Amino acid sequence: MKIGISCQHTYGGSGAVATELGKALALKGHTVHFFSQSAPFRLGAFSSNIHYHEVEAMHYPLFECPFHSLALASKIAEVAFYEKLDVVHAHYAIPHAMSAMLARQMLEDKCPQRDCFRLATTLHGTDITVVGADRGMHDAVRLVINKSDGVTAVSQYLKDETVKMFSPKQEIEVIHNFVDTEVFRRIAAPDILRQLVPGKGKTVIHISNFRPVKRISDIVSVFHRLTQQLDATLLMVGDGPERSEAETEVRRLGIADRVHFLGKIDDIVPLLSVSDLMLMPSDAESFGLAALEAMACGVPVIVTSAGGFPEFIEQGRHGYLCPPGDREAMTEKALLLLADGKHWQECSEACVQQAKQFETVRLVDRYEAFYERLLG
Repeated sequence: MKIGISCQHTYGGSGAVATELGKALALKGHTVHFFSQSAPFRLGAFSSNIHYHEVEAMHYPLFECPFHSLALASKIAEVAFYEKLDVVHAHYAIPHAMSAMLARQMLEDKCPQRDCFRLATTLHGTDITVVGADRGMHDAVRLVINKSDGVTAVSQYLKDETVKMFSPKQEIEVIHNFVDTEVFRRIAAPDILRQLVPGKGKTVIHISNFRPVKRISDIVSVFHRLTQQLDATLLMVGDGPERSEAETEVRRLGIADRVHFLGKIDDIVPLLSVSDLMLMPSDAESFGLAALEAMACGVPVIVTSAGGFPEFIEQGRHGYLCPPGDREAMTEKALLLLADGKHWQECSEACVQQAKQFETVRLVDRYEAFYERLLG
């Protein structure tokens, strides 16, 4: 098949999943075309059947915002026509599925409907719970869901939220996010990391885009409580609007020497390999890919009981699920794991086995079958 993938190029789960999906499809012999503003952060080296198309929005003085959605639609239409794409897979309803839908309309006078690409839309979370929840965008999101040839959601939680909010006519299939356990596995720590983590202490890690929904202040608070009972280091990976305030709070609490803000890092396997615990206290996650990648590296997790986490994390077996905002419970469960070596080892091994249930090849096969159904 010839498959187009429209996705975010920036740090985050949706872009990571879309890119890994495209790379896996290319390994199976399909031709994949990526559409984004810059090369997706997980893309890496190109191969003969992976192509990247930069979407450069036109700036017009009369309007404050560049025409990204229109530029994306035009680029998809151009490539779809000349490369005869079979499927365009849009990751996010807005703007990617909307742009792909417009691209099909652009091609109506160029090719018969039966020869035009099929539109597959994957809902990742914020396109439903944030964009879709906005009154001004509700009808736009509902339109692209119903006009897509097929729709998937990354968790049952997200599917249920979508059905509740939009009552879509289109059936939604749940295909969970995935992890390549050949890549995400515990490895020997590079020498440079020994400068960051204590020899005998514990290492806690958090990876995100530091948006308010991630509750970064909870991470700092829980870690501060942990340091009062054990020797520990916190690795904060990523960047975003909440970082500055977190750095200020860390200095105020006097734990700046124990907390390392590392910014955006593409290769996180070495960092996960030296970590003993992942903290993800988000208000809600549609899935929580960073937690699954940590588990694949043998890192137990402390997460919230909201969203998609309960679909792959079992209480007391892979870590613990706590109510959003319950810092005391998170601290208690973190200490339970970090202070009991036998319990930690059991959880670590169970995490690795659970991650294998979400192995890339299993879920990519499902997407491949999904495309084939769309093509009839």
